[in-house]
Amino acid sequence: MRILIIEEDRKIREFLEISLESAGFVIDFASNGEKGSFIARTNDYDALICEYFLPEKSAVSVCKEIRSAGKKFPIIILSESREIEDKIKCFNAGADDYILKPFSLDELLARLNVIMRRPRFLEEQILKIESVKLETTQQRVMYKDKEVYLTKKEFALLEYMMKNEGRVLSRGMILEHVWDINTNPFSNTIETHIMSIRKKIKDIKKKLIVSIPGRGYKMGT
Repeated sequence: MRILIIEEDRKIREFLEISLESAGFVIDFASNGEKGSFIARTNDYDALICEYFLPEKSAVSVCKEIRSAGKKFPIIILSESREIEDKIKCFNAGADDYILKPFSLDELLARLNVIMRRPRFLEEQILKIESVKLETTQQRVMYKDKEVYLTKKEFALLEYMMKNEGRVLSRGMILEHVWDINTNPFSNTIETHIMSIRKKIKDIKKKLIVSIPGRGYKMGT
């Protein structure tokens, strides 16, 4: 799962980044509303965590622009304001939740999980292709009923490919959905991770994860 954080306070931003990455999320971040809105509208995310009081562009404006661009991912607002009017403005602009600062990390994770259990995610909690089964909520991969250990990045990559079974995924698409925006697009990190996954799910003959020369990769026979 890929999350964008828009937060001016560096300490809070770094705390969220470290905490959410340890929980298995891929994190991008921005420190102001102008940049955050642009990144959110030009990339695909599973959720956005946004500070209410932002420089350059307000959280309300950010929400409106994101929704106007057709983006439907959940938005959680973090705010020190207890004013009902501020909450209403955010909800009317398209926010899904509003959490008061200071907040508990456990509460934030719980609310993220609630948002991601909504109908569009339910059908994707258990993915199965041939002898490989991936359980998104349990963060578990099974091969012929035996559990296979994957690193967090390998799990995220396999999950993305299984959700797009039969579809050719370019390197750019994979980088955008599984790695953050600071990843070197010319590195061989994708190839290295796919090679490792193939070994772990016994796909040595490359029948499950298929390389499409000049185009990318496809999962599924």
